[in-house]
Amino acid sequence: MMAKNKEPRPPSYAVSVVGLSGTEKDKGNCGVGKSCLCNRFVRSKADEYYLEHTSVLSTIDFGGRVVNNDHFLYWGDVTQSGEDGIECRIHVIEQTEFIDDQTFLPHRSTNLQPYIKRAAASKLQSAEKLMYICTDQLGLEQDFEQKQMPEGKLSIDGFLLCIDVSQGCNRKFDDQLKFVNNLYIQLSKSKKPIIIAATKCDECVDHYLREVQAFASNKKNLVVVETSARFNVNVETCFTALVQMMDKTRGKPKIIPYLDAYKTQRQLVFTATDKFEKLVQTVRDYHATWKTVSNKLKNHPDYEEYINLEGTKKAKNTFSKHIEQLKQEHIRKRKEEYINALPRALNTLLSNLDEIERLSWSEALKVMEKRPDFQSCFVVLEKTPWDETDHIDKVNDRRIPFDLLTTPEAEKVYKNHVQHLISEKRRVEMKEKFKKTLEKIQFISPGQPWEEVICFVVEDEAFKYITDADSKEVYARHQREIVEKAKEEFQEMLFEHSELFYDLDLNATPSSDKMSEIHAVLSEEPRYKALQKLAPDRESLLLKHIGFVYHPTKETCLSGQNCTDIKVEQLLANSLVQQDHGRSNLYHDSANIDKVNLFILGKDGLAQELANEIRTQSTDDEYALDGKIYELDLRPVDAKSPYLLTQLWTSAFKPHGCFCVFNSIESLNFIGECIAKIRAEASQIRRDKYMANLPFTLILANQRDSVSKNLPILRHQGQQLANKLQCPFVDVPAGTYPRKFNEAQIKQALRGVLEAVKHNFDVVSPVPTIKDLSEADLRIVMCAMCGDPFSVDLILSPFLDSHSCSAAQAGQNNSLMLDKIIGEKRRRIQITILSYHSSIGVRKDELVHGYILVYSAKRKASMGMLRAFLSEVQDTIPVQLVAVTDSQADFFENEAIKELMTEGEHIATEITAKFTALYSLSQYHRQTEVFTLFFSDVLEKKNMIESSYMSDSTRETTHTSEDVFPRSPRGSSLDYNYPDSEDDAEGPPPYSPIGDDVRLLPAPSDRSKYRLDLEGNEYPVHSTPLNCHDHERNHKVPPPIKPKPLVPRTNVKKLDPNLLKTIEAGIGKNPRKQPSRVPAAPPEDIDQSDNYAEPIDTIFKHKGFADDIYAVPDDSQNRIIKVRNSIVINTQGEEENGFSDRISKSHGERRPSKYKYKSKTLFSKAKSYYRRTHSDASDDEAFTTSKTKRKGRHRGSEEDPLLSPVETWKGGIDNPAITSDQELDEKKMKKKTHKVKEDKKPKKKTKTFNPPIRRNWESNYFGMPLQDLVTPEKPIPLFVEKCVQFIEDTGLCTEGLYRVSGNKTDQDNIQKQFDQDHNISLESMGVTVNAVAGALKAFFADLPDPLIPYSLHQELLETSKIIDKTERLHELKEIVKKFHPVNYDVFKYVITHLNRVSQQYKTNLMNADNLSICFWPTLMRPDFENKELLSTTKIHQSVIETFIQQCPFFFYNGEIVEAPNPVACQPLPSNAVQMVEPMVPLQLPPPLQPQLIQSQLPADPLGII
Repeated sequence: MMAKNKEPRPPSYAVSVVGLSGTEKDKGNCGVGKSCLCNRFVRSKADEYYLEHTSVLSTIDFGGRVVNNDHFLYWGDVTQSGEDGIECRIHVIEQTEFIDDQTFLPHRSTNLQPYIKRAAASKLQSAEKLMYICTDQLGLEQDFEQKQMPEGKLSIDGFLLCIDVSQGCNRKFDDQLKFVNNLYIQLSKSKKPIIIAATKCDECVDHYLREVQAFASNKKNLVVVETSARFNVNVETCFTALVQMMDKTRGKPKIIPYLDAYKTQRQLVFTATDKFEKLVQTVRDYHATWKTVSNKLKNHPDYEEYINLEGTKKAKNTFSKHIEQLKQEHIRKRKEEYINALPRALNTLLSNLDEIERLSWSEALKVMEKRPDFQSCFVVLEKTPWDETDHIDKVNDRRIPFDLLTTPEAEKVYKNHVQHLISEKRRVEMKEKFKKTLEKIQFISPGQPWEEVICFVVEDEAFKYITDADSKEVYARHQREIVEKAKEEFQEMLFEHSELFYDLDLNATPSSDKMSEIHAVLSEEPRYKALQKLAPDRESLLLKHIGFVYHPTKETCLSGQNCTDIKVEQLLANSLVQQDHGRSNLYHDSANIDKVNLFILGKDGLAQELANEIRTQSTDDEYALDGKIYELDLRPVDAKSPYLLTQLWTSAFKPHGCFCVFNSIESLNFIGECIAKIRAEASQIRRDKYMANLPFTLILANQRDSVSKNLPILRHQGQQLANKLQCPFVDVPAGTYPRKFNEAQIKQALRGVLEAVKHNFDVVSPVPTIKDLSEADLRIVMCAMCGDPFSVDLILSPFLDSHSCSAAQAGQNNSLMLDKIIGEKRRRIQITILSYHSSIGVRKDELVHGYILVYSAKRKASMGMLRAFLSEVQDTIPVQLVAVTDSQADFFENEAIKELMTEGEHIATEITAKFTALYSLSQYHRQTEVFTLFFSDVLEKKNMIESSYMSDSTRETTHTSEDVFPRSPRGSSLDYNYPDSEDDAEGPPPYSPIGDDVRLLPAPSDRSKYRLDLEGNEYPVHSTPLNCHDHERNHKVPPPIKPKPLVPRTNVKKLDPNLLKTIEAGIGKNPRKQPSRVPAAPPEDIDQSDNYAEPIDTIFKHKGFADDIYAVPDDSQNRIIKVRNSIVINTQGEEENGFSDRISKSHGERRPSKYKYKSKTLFSKAKSYYRRTHSDASDDEAFTTSKTKRKGRHRGSEEDPLLSPVETWKGGIDNPAITSDQELDEKKMKKKTHKVKEDKKPKKKTKTFNPPIRRNWESNYFGMPLQDLVTPEKPIPLFVEKCVQFIEDTGLCTEGLYRVSGNKTDQDNIQKQFDQDHNISLESMGVTVNAVAGALKAFFADLPDPLIPYSLHQELLETSKIIDKTERLHELKEIVKKFHPVNYDVFKYVITHLNRVSQQYKTNLMNADNLSICFWPTLMRPDFENKELLSTTKIHQSVIETFIQQCPFFFYNGEIVEAPNPVACQPLPSNAVQMVEPMVPLQLPPPLQPQLIQSQLPADPLGII
């Protein structure tokens, strides 16, 4: 049972492989392929397949266990699975004949039968016979696998008959076929299956194969299988077919022709090869070895498949080829890198075209070898060529192998290099030529885009040659230069206009009015306009300048390191021997410091270097400073040290200060972080109060070589960090020093530490200010302009070259002391040298006995700064003006220098000051004696100066300084208040009338007090301010609203502004003493038309007064005092003691004034700025009116509503120093009367009226002719449509529409945005209705010609005089038809819009009359300089009013509208509420008679003098 259950063993078959065998004579030089066929079948792997199997053996090998004295070989067995899955074992026997290598005859064996007989044997036996593997196995059996042939007799089950179909070697195929035929006969006798294997079909001879097939076809069941053992084609098939013949149960295999089988096999090989090559390509290092790679890949299926099919040898060859490719690729890349790097090397070594232009490559190589930088670019190898040396593996060595330069590629690079130098030279020349071309084009302005310039240079030769990138680069460089130059010139211009910026307090901020004034003045300057396209940069420069003016420090000085304060401190620190002026008393005796512990913090060894430098300057660690010896204990620590905090503060070492040294941005940042950590640590642990206040000092190390270009950056960053940390910054002194640290730096830093220690110990009071010092007899301040083209040494040389010069007290780094004999005694004079911006604070707060004002005669800005500074100096303080230039010859050779020197001398003459000149090329003026006379003058006036200073200090507590150019007062309406801008909601101060016959403040309709611009807006001109103690001053334009009195007043004269101030003060103290006799209408009874005064309202006449002159002193007790032929009114009814004395003393004593009131030059300069923004008066007129009385005004009339009386008696109001003086007043009046009589009537001149340019930017829309902005399809300009649509959609009912000024910035932004995008939405901009209305008016004001043509003005005026209304309207309608069609359409559109506005007058308070007042100057644009216009202004306005009222009639064929009677024409009700209370009526002086002054009137249409 057990035997039955055992699994059956797979069937075993023995196959005998036979074929032609024997001696060389029998079989030729080679066999028929029996051994190869057996080898391939039994061991199919490529590595186990051997091509050579010899049959010639020695006797020993023949007798060995493998051959075992037999003429057959046992190849072993193969287990094979059929298609049906049944396995079988096939033993392979090869029948052959071994030849003795001695006799070349067959070896003798136990079987002596011939081969044919032996081969047909069906039973084989050989004791302990080993399996044959290869020829090398013979004799070395122990080195190979040992497998024995099965014991006993082995039965042969089938025969495989091999026939060689190749060409053969010395063998005839017919002989082989004859042998095979005999062999077949013997084999067939055994009745065993036979299959013919046609071997070596890879070298097949076709007719041999056909003969074999023919041979087989003649035999029964004889199958031919075409095989190739070399390529492993059909080898397994022939054995499988034989097994099928032995075992009929197996499926019959398909016999495939050799070619088809070969293709299948090769495809398998190709696939495996492709996969293996991809696997090999993953190796990228050409240094890899086959052993290493094969070990990594041995388990990979693709690797194993390829090894099985092709063998290890082929795999290794494939790998070797890949490695070689990698190496060659690496060499190629290295060579490419070298060739690419060669141009850079050539640029380094052979950059001079003139030197190499004519050299050959070999000559150039010799030149390069002699260069000092040759070794850094090239390497000379001992072995060549370079690609066969290990240099190819030195990837970090970028040097080029010198033998590579012998290649053609290198020579080609050299030739290209020479050509590049030639072309680059030409390119540079053309770029410079193009740069010069740009410099010649005058219209190129800063900020102008390249696109606007290219059309003008497109034909330029240089432009055509260079590339677009080069041309843009050259233009960008040109732009940078002209922008930088324009900015410098703009800054210089700001300094030239210093009077604009230095008329307010230092701590103030500029108001919008002040900014408008500044822009108005500067906009006339070409240097201002030069930055038109860089408006943001220009504004930034202006704001930066203003910020500096109001907050001046040497750190923020616009001259940077050229600041006078910095240069003076450096010069004095290096030039003066700091003597002991009580400095030893700087520290308290109990806290006197003899030993100074210094902690030195730095990075990368800088701390140690500074410590070494300090020790070098010390003697045995003792350092001499300011006449005292200090023992220094230095503790240098690297900033990177992890023990920084622990080393800083120990029980044995407590630092007095810390020097922080840096020489790069990195080290500066690192030190900043360290200081922050130290301070944070000190604040947290609170070790010591001194630790928290440890003084730090930043020290900049000197730079060398090319690093010095970073010095400005380091200086700026260091100063910024010092400001942030609130610690001193020690800069590198000016000049060249070979060492990193200078002695002056160390001394400056050490002084700072000592002063800080003194402050921390709190042992003495702070260093006294200038006025606290008692050592100096005189205190002189020398002022110089920062950035002036002369050295500080020049202006200090008169002092420094003196033997009597010494250092000032500690802490005053910008002062020096002079010991000079003045008069009979030796005097100590302290000279403080400051910049003008630093001197301003001294001028206001400190006691100064005299000023030495220095300016450069080469620089207008220097003179401008001097004027601005001198204007505000008290005229009691002596002044010395010093002009600086090179030599006296400059005065005669240079007109600009001559002009500035003359101006300085002229100013000195006007103010009775000293004037001198310093010449840099002269030694005489470097002596102190040049200022001796000035010092004497100062000494004489010392007591007066100090008394004036003390009185001014007292007065500062009770009085405020009077504005030099005061603003116009604002009136207020009875009920309505219209702010000028969105951010101004505060109403103006109320009027303060004092009686029936007196109007203290001008009504808004007093047109002589206001100027009318082209948009119809009124703005105030120069007038006297009021002191309203209860209200903030509002400088904005008052709304033109005036309460109409019940009874018209005539002959009313305005009061002296000084008188107004006194009366106003009285009103403030007695607000409601008596009932008013001026009834006024309540707000609800006032019609909107009453907001504007009729002409009759602006004219008041008064008779019966003598022609007296009034000058009212400042009085705080509300008194009005008549100085001559007048009364004195005191609201308190008190007699003021000392008043008469004060008047009588006015001849001998006077309040100190300012120099600008003593110098016509200074005053006219300052006044000219005010004139340019507030009036049309000339400089001379401004100066004259400021020092004398007004010449007079002609009266206003009904025909001349723009003119009204103004303050005629304004004597001395512009000059606070001028007091009431009877004799002086009489003299002035006589002079004035004399002048009035002598002046001739001015001749009438015809002037062309040019409207002012409102815009400060260029526009392609605004300011263009109306015809260019419209089309037949769109007859209305798009901007006008948008504005009108916006107003009618959102603000038709806005109160004061077109009367209330919109924000000027918003108006400009609207036009600017429209310039950029015509489709802009006004709603999206978030602007107000008033801003849009202002922009609309500005559009018409900017037109080259007014909307109503000048040619029709006279007709309109004549027609408006027609009495009959109907006739007048029809005539006007005919005139309108004469308009140009474009003007007619736009005029119709605008008038229609204004008519809609007037229809909402109940809410917007703008009826046709009010609108016409606002619009007639814009639509008709008259010439205001024409005096004839003054009598027709009301007619102009009435024409526009008629067009607005009768719009339907003029443009839409409607009926004539009957104009309603305005409420304003009705008398006010008798029961009107009294709005104000009257004061005691005053007797006023009468106005000058018009006949006396009518001929004196200048061409001033608005009556503004």
